[in-house]
Amino acid sequence: MGFEERIHPELREGLALYEALGLGRKDLSGDAIPAIRATAAEFFASAMADIPPNDRVAREDRVATGPDGDVPVRIYRPADADGALPALVWLHGGGMIMGDLDMEDLACDGYAEAVGCVVVSVDYRLAPEHPHPAPVEDCYAVLTWVAEHASELGVDPDRIAVGGASAGGGLAAGTVLMARDRGGPRVVFQLLMYPMLDDRDATPSTHEFAGILSWGREHNVSGWRALLGDRVGGEDVDHYAAPARTTDLSGLPPALIQVGELEVFRDEDVDYAVRLLRAGVPTELHVYPGAFHAWDLVAPQARTSVRMIEERLEALRGALHPQTAAV
Repeated sequence: MGFEERIHPELREGLALYEALGLGRKDLSGDAIPAIRATAAEFFASAMADIPPNDRVAREDRVATGPDGDVPVRIYRPADADGALPALVWLHGGGMIMGDLDMEDLACDGYAEAVGCVVVSVDYRLAPEHPHPAPVEDCYAVLTWVAEHASELGVDPDRIAVGGASAGGGLAAGTVLMARDRGGPRVVFQLLMYPMLDDRDATPSTHEFAGILSWGREHNVSGWRALLGDRVGGEDVDHYAAPARTTDLSGLPPALIQVGELEVFRDEDVDYAVRLLRAGVPTELHVYPGAFHAWDLVAPQARTSVRMIEERLEALRGALHPQTAAV
């Protein structure tokens, strides 16, 4: 059975959005990168044009201090909230080569309102202009900035989570590894949505989903090469770039990993979840049958998407509001 035949019927129409974003093109290197960035920005701006602002969530653009200058962030806070709230440091997707703050507005509004938390969305530097370690260092710098400025931001420094989708999920995993290794801020939870974890691209699912209209093997190779250059797949890639390479997963915060059955990241994500469990890290793993990469974004009304979104909101509520979590 072919890739498209295996897709859940409610999700199949979502593939058209991948075509509209320019992912029918397999090689995303060189001149293709600025082209796909422009296409994505135009697409999301058009999609957002008819959506009214959410007056239940206040937004503020700030800059955090990064390793090589300022890192733009956008802060979302429930408009009627008082006192210190838990926080989610959010890292956007885009294969390490695209994505920005504007594309995350709906998602971050949703987290702030539904979870009751401050969301700090990070506009980290992109490859290939800024290869590793620039992106993950920016993300870690913002995590540190949030903890150090907790009082000013109205954040409870003992209730900070880190999360992200796709490339952002990989960066979230790398960021919490940095926090552990450097003795940085305590992170209480990591939300890893179909995370991009392994530059070696050696699992069965990376080969199974080559040549597909979604985020396929060729796209993934392009993203990793943009981030790591000639080092990709070699011996000198550290686990902050590719968290799947870490040999020690102990002492990390609890995790939720969500991934589709029909995507490149399936096997590396399942393996990472199993290794977290073996290291004593409380971990919840959800593999969604018939789902391709980022299906919740391109088909948000589908029942499997609604279920996925609610499951991650519930996990965040439980981690960030443990005193009121359902038992």
